[in-house]
Amino acid sequence: MISLARFPILALALVATAPGTADPEMTRWRAEAANVTITRDDWGIAHITGKTDADAVFGMIYAQAEDDFSRIEANYLTALGRTAEAPGAGEDAVWVDLRQRLFVDPAELQKQYAASPVWLRKLMNAWADGLNFYLATHPQVKPKVLAHFEPWMALSFTEGSIGGDIERISLSELKTFYGKPTPKTPQELGAIPREPGGSNGIAIAPKRTRDGHALLLINPHTSFYFRAEQQVTSGEGLNAYGAATWGQFFVYQGFNAKAGWMHTSSGVDNVDEFAETVINGNSYRFGKSLQALLASPVTIKVRQPDGGLAERSFTTLRSHHGPIVARRGDKWIATALMWKPVPALEQSFLRTKATDLASYLAVAERKANSSNDTLFADSKGEIAFLMPQFMPVRDNRFDYTRAVDGSDPATGWQGLHTLPSLPSVLNPKTGWVRNTNDWPWSAAGPDSRKAADYPKYMDQVGENYRGVHADALLTGRSGWTLESLRAAAFDSDLPAFRVLLPGLFAAYDALAKDDPRRANLAEPIALLRSWDCRWGLDSRATSLAVFWGDTLWREVGSFAQAERMNVPDYIEKRVTPTAKVDALAAAVDRLQRDFGDWRTPWGEINRWQRIDDAIAPHFDDGAPSIPVMFASAQWGSLASFGARTWPGTTRYYGTSGNSFVALVEFGPRVRAIAVTAGGESGDPRSPHFADQAQRYATGNLRAVYFYPDQLAGHVERRYRPGQ
Repeated sequence: MISLARFPILALALVATAPGTADPEMTRWRAEAANVTITRDDWGIAHITGKTDADAVFGMIYAQAEDDFSRIEANYLTALGRTAEAPGAGEDAVWVDLRQRLFVDPAELQKQYAASPVWLRKLMNAWADGLNFYLATHPQVKPKVLAHFEPWMALSFTEGSIGGDIERISLSELKTFYGKPTPKTPQELGAIPREPGGSNGIAIAPKRTRDGHALLLINPHTSFYFRAEQQVTSGEGLNAYGAATWGQFFVYQGFNAKAGWMHTSSGVDNVDEFAETVINGNSYRFGKSLQALLASPVTIKVRQPDGGLAERSFTTLRSHHGPIVARRGDKWIATALMWKPVPALEQSFLRTKATDLASYLAVAERKANSSNDTLFADSKGEIAFLMPQFMPVRDNRFDYTRAVDGSDPATGWQGLHTLPSLPSVLNPKTGWVRNTNDWPWSAAGPDSRKAADYPKYMDQVGENYRGVHADALLTGRSGWTLESLRAAAFDSDLPAFRVLLPGLFAAYDALAKDDPRRANLAEPIALLRSWDCRWGLDSRATSLAVFWGDTLWREVGSFAQAERMNVPDYIEKRVTPTAKVDALAAAVDRLQRDFGDWRTPWGEINRWQRIDDAIAPHFDDGAPSIPVMFASAQWGSLASFGARTWPGTTRYYGTSGNSFVALVEFGPRVRAIAVTAGGESGDPRSPHFADQAQRYATGNLRAVYFYPDQLAGHVERRYRPGQ
């Protein structure tokens, strides 16, 4: 029997002559496929090569579909506002879709596609062709909704962060305004602990490294399995490696042979609410005049139990500030945010071809990145911390962390800041930059910009304990290598507990001598007093401290959110001594009840597990799992593992945090190591479904095969799309 894997052109020819495929679309797709080679390495990672950028995009998205088409479809159902069309989506999906459709208008996106630059249309065409060719050659794959992709759809999802700006709009308030009164959910109120979102990024200049090469840490903290790891190369200068969000045709966080970029969710305030004074339900005050509210019909299709589709119709309203999303008291709330699909997609793709800081900044002049700070490094030795480039100019008298008076023209946006006017830091004397989703005023140590020199809206989140942790590791240190930066990324310190535990100890010491808690908690307190505030698989104190902290987190999370404070800061400054002691007693009782011993090691509790390919996570204490040593970012762990109990479990299982980790050295030849949560494939039958899980759990990064000579000897399969 002849193996077609040994004869890729013959295999492609057989696909070409298969019955029923002689149509113009298939002919075009086959021609594009003939210009693409996909090489899978021994981790299942796709290295795609195309003659042109468009060819590379065709192969890139085809390879993504091979690995996890369901996540591609899920992302575009969300982006297009069509999640309610999927079977079993439920009532909440209607409101998720309506929220998205306040901004995403298919007809308008089609117009923008038609007016976009020729080069970008070629990429969008290739993107749609790659997905459609995959579906045509994999009839066993049954999409829930999207059986055919149109090029304009790529404009609905143009930047790769988890949870775009649109998701800041409260679904409960949206339901109340356009439907029936709906109280805010515990999640919206912060009453249910949720792992802090975001990422870590560090760039180190050559003068601080052992070998005189710039270093970059790429460490996104997202939900697991949110991105593919790929290398995409073309004959037109594209050669990017890194993490690409499922369904997108650009490497979102990664590097090329000369430069690297790491995006971290920014704490900047550039999504604003305007409280409109509405008259008669159809107009609103603006200055001394009345302006008409714009009414637009939106129809949401909803999948029915019998498989058919019904329609729900809404009339949405908008002021010149943005769509109306809520009513608070007698005011209607409009949300203003960036919606620039074409410039955003241009910027997301073109920056992957930037080779130095100057060319990266030239791309950034499109000012279409709203949600992310960037840590940058290149082979010239340049490093930078860059703020989001979409930054509206506003009157600093107003507090934009709250809804401002929409009737006052002075509160409105007044154009965009220039890039030099932002508190970015380029090539600081400290020799390092970093961000952990905290304020920009610590990005480069003493060389950071000063808050007093900038408007208040440049930050709305303040510090966090990962930033404290990073500063302690970076300050005054030289001789960095790829390995020492890896060790820093997995440093076990939990600095929040260094601040929080003295308050607990003081509260315990102040107990009356006859207080039964003094005797009952003597051993737990002694264990915590002897702890070095570092996580570890065998650490019993880590288990006790985390359970204590999580108990308080559940109790005070909503109050901390209301006061716009980080949870550890709220615990330190607002929680009473009695509550701190009682929370320790509750933690001890819970550990004893759930694990049979309050001295249970952390590795017995904190686990990684992936049972199947379901997008909604679920877990089973009786199924195999892997111990994970690192902990929640809430307590200052740089290596983040957002874990909790799930229905039917007593163990903690992680679903977010460290999702992809890469470290890059920009020498004469770029060198990198990386790991992803679980594995590259979303197919449980694949050997690459969980082949990186043990490395992930222990911080044991693998070599990246960036150059052909590095890939040689590690090739699992080489083929063209359609084989």
